[in-house]
Amino acid sequence: MSAESRQTIVARDGKEMILIPAGEFLMGREKRTVFVPAFYIDRTPVTNAEYKAFVDATNYNFPPHWRRGQPPPGKENHPVVQVTWFDAVAYAEWAGKRLPTGPEWEKAARGTDGRIYPWGDTFDPTRLNCGEGGPLDTTPVGQYSPAGDSPYGVVDMAGNVYEWTNDGNPVTTMALRGGSWLDGRDQVKTFAIRKHTPRRKNDFIGFRCAMDAPEE
Repeated sequence: MSAESRQTIVARDGKEMILIPAGEFLMGREKRTVFVPAFYIDRTPVTNAEYKAFVDATNYNFPPHWRRGQPPPGKENHPVVQVTWFDAVAYAEWAGKRLPTGPEWEKAARGTDGRIYPWGDTFDPTRLNCGEGGPLDTTPVGQYSPAGDSPYGVVDMAGNVYEWTNDGNPVTTMALRGGSWLDGRDQVKTFAIRKHTPRRKNDFIGFRCAMDAPEE
């Protein structure tokens, strides 16, 4: 999909969101056909600066590694980390959004042709931040764009940080997608899934939000 043909909106939190059209796509390692209604998804993961705006507006607890309520210096445009699934849900609700489902996340990452990585079927360490050749830390969102973009122009869907989704059970485990700056080529595949307790927080878990698209 060309940049000119993409439909985007700016959400309440100021983030650009990209429309993922309704339709079928090939999901999972086995590439089964799944229909997903139209939805919007954040172009990038939520950044430290964006999460700080939420904290300032709501008096919500800031991540434990922030000093005096401030993100790490120089990392304002890096994805926020050290956030639980519940923290991600709280931000999403404040922004008038929600977390994406697993099928939504995967379609936004791989398009309709069942590709293994957002850019195609061949691993290329120059297109993402992962444990194979990366800096072993987060990088600014969009640093690997457009080379690492998905077919819809969604950024950082492989590597940088794992992203919470709405799949799972909030009492036991929730699913994360995308792999992180710490992971190898298998963990950053579009269909790879990792599960953690929803209260898990660490230096390689973040999130992005989704939103229902109005029915035509």
